[in-house]
Amino acid sequence: MKKVALWSAEDVSDWLSKEGMPEYIGALRQRDGPALLRLNEADFQMPPISLVSSDGGQQLLERLETLRIETHIEAHKNGHANGHAGGLPNGTSKPQRNGALMVHIPIPAVETMRPSFPVEWGKTGIAFVYAVVCFVTTTVVISVVHERVPPKEHTPPLPDKFFDLFDRVEWAFAICEINGMLLVGLWLIQWILLKHRSIIGRRFFFVVGTLYLYRCITMYITTLPVPGMHFKCSPKLLGNWEVQMRRIMKMIAGGGLSITGSHTMCGDYLYSGHTVMLTLTYLFIKEYSPKRFWWYHWLCWSLSAVGIFCILLAHDHYTVDVVVAYFITTRLFWWYHTMANQQSLKETSQSNLFSRVWWYRLFQYFEENVNGTVPRNYQLPLSWRSLQWSRGVKYSKLDIQ
Repeated sequence: MKKVALWSAEDVSDWLSKEGMPEYIGALRQRDGPALLRLNEADFQMPPISLVSSDGGQQLLERLETLRIETHIEAHKNGHANGHAGGLPNGTSKPQRNGALMVHIPIPAVETMRPSFPVEWGKTGIAFVYAVVCFVTTTVVISVVHERVPPKEHTPPLPDKFFDLFDRVEWAFAICEINGMLLVGLWLIQWILLKHRSIIGRRFFFVVGTLYLYRCITMYITTLPVPGMHFKCSPKLLGNWEVQMRRIMKMIAGGGLSITGSHTMCGDYLYSGHTVMLTLTYLFIKEYSPKRFWWYHWLCWSLSAVGIFCILLAHDHYTVDVVVAYFITTRLFWWYHTMANQQSLKETSQSNLFSRVWWYRLFQYFEENVNGTVPRNYQLPLSWRSLQWSRGVKYSKLDIQ
């Protein structure tokens, strides 16, 4: 391997790509090997590097420190081999009986560092199961609450200021669900292309599962009347569990969407599940995509904002349902990521009030081996890379004699 001191700007770019940090290539394209080793924390606070760094340069700085140690060791070895060890400032000499001079040079050992962002698909699988259980529980609770919703003829919709200002638009809720499916699709594609998809995946599954678990509680303890007289709720089954289970399975199969005809039950108002998905997918898309993709962020924000507005425009949720859903979703997302990005908040202590939340032990289990802010690095999935490499293999004819 060429010495770092002799690296050109092209060598630096190759090294960054090899280390899985291609986002820095553009910002460091003018730096050669020596300039790379001189980088410090202050450089990551100023453009252009600050524009592409998602963790303040923590991961790159750690790798540079290892590179400096390796360079230092190599320099000491070369100096000793060339007979210049006696002139090294940290060397200590000791005369030998045969008249030779032995020089002892303390060489720092390169520590075997465990990866800052380990791949732990087992934990991601547990988070996925947790999310599925919460989704199924939500569907069951909806079917239970549906039996308790008062008839709209006896209990009319509650007053709502938004409904006073805007008349109902019949097709608006379809727009909301289409926007939601687009955001979920974009997030799925983005997640597949993320390098640290196992960590980010379990974060998404845990947060979305917890939000729907909270929704089960709020729906069950307070049953609101339908928001509008246009609702056509399925007949109440009055304890017919066989038919009720069919309804639950139909709703799960249809994703709980009205446009698929699977959601015909009423009562799941406080708080809005559609608002949860529209808000949460945008938050994850923005958090784990490069800052320079501002146009992509604005597109996703527009889809989310228009979708939420259409929920209200369709009069399918009270305004309080949407406000509470937005508040709980954003706070849980911000709390979780603040805790995940700060090592001190992963330890139970008197000063860490976050450790008192009921899901803290599960959070520790998911994040205990993650050190620092997860970078926004991308790579092709393993199966795609294998296919790509296999296509690039060239064969030559061998002459066997």
